[in-house]
Amino acid sequence: MIDAIVRFAQSTGIAMFDWRNLIMIIVACVLLYLAIAKGFEPLLLIPIAMGMLLSNLFGSAVFNEEEGTGLLYYFYKLNRWGILPPLIFMGIGAMTDFGPLIANPKSLLLGASAQLGIFVTFIGAILLGFTAQEAGSIGIIGGADGPTAILVTTLLAPHRLGPVAIAAYSYMALVPVIQPPIMRLLTTKQERAIKMKQLRPVSKKEKILFPIVCTIIVSIIVPDAIPLVGMLMLGNLFKESGLTARLSETASNSLCNIVTILLGLSVGASAVADKFLRLETLLIIVLGVVAFSFGTAGGVLLAKFMNLFLKEKINPLIGSAGVSAVPMAARVSQKVGQKEDPSNFLLMHAMGPNVAGVIGSAVAAGVLLSLFAK
Repeated sequence: MIDAIVRFAQSTGIAMFDWRNLIMIIVACVLLYLAIAKGFEPLLLIPIAMGMLLSNLFGSAVFNEEEGTGLLYYFYKLNRWGILPPLIFMGIGAMTDFGPLIANPKSLLLGASAQLGIFVTFIGAILLGFTAQEAGSIGIIGGADGPTAILVTTLLAPHRLGPVAIAAYSYMALVPVIQPPIMRLLTTKQERAIKMKQLRPVSKKEKILFPIVCTIIVSIIVPDAIPLVGMLMLGNLFKESGLTARLSETASNSLCNIVTILLGLSVGASAVADKFLRLETLLIIVLGVVAFSFGTAGGVLLAKFMNLFLKEKINPLIGSAGVSAVPMAARVSQKVGQKEDPSNFLLMHAMGPNVAGVIGSAVAAGVLLSLFAK
């Protein structure tokens, strides 16, 4: 009887206490607070934080990467196989209107320029001693696209998945805090007050052709980007064809919600104490800010440069929406612009670079994968 009691006592969480796990539990609770009380990306931050909590509880057996066991480890394998992020992209595509981008093709350049942060940070991470694979995973944070960051990291540097994913989603949630100071610093009051003409109507034929043509072009230039771009465009084709309402509804709602839960839980679970509590984690978080800031600046500065040659000027504020935090970054452009002129409406103009940024980050991910995937 005494032996049984002793064995039970040794199997409790108290007997397996580890201060590192305690720190991770506190971090998970802070993330839950930010998601629930402050509304910071709750759809993903809640499952991520809960996954982190579950895998770091004393004696927890829900995630054991060394032995390849545990419920959340099996979810995590879906990430390692590159399944969950493309499915998220299909849902995003089913919810996305590419009309503003089609109506103003110059937006594509702004979306591309906002990927500057990815490559600047890649170089910075290399100089700080990270491997090329790790640097690529860190740099992709600058695209402000969580699923893309997860896919690249699971394929290039899976041991960095926890800090990279948490940094990516944290900065996506902090778009309204990080972007406005950079936007105001790089623009004048006159530039922020520029009014743009209403976008032309986009036909149904154009909206149907766009995902098909875009997929073909991307496949020719960066084939490694097709898992993301192809699924994004498939979801959009469901939406725009008008013939697959049930598929569009499933992709944008039920399927997307299920995948979001699995993705968040598995990513959070990968942030186990012995891999997360390192100096490199702090460096990744700092580099993530750098990546995101340069991405914001890249779009604004290109818009200013384009205005040197354009008769119809672009409001540089919409360039900041080139990061792919849809539609939050576009809303920030609108909000900052209306502070200068309440009658100025930039939201639809900003949606062009915003959705272009989704494509741009996926293409940048394809470039990194083609260069550094083992």
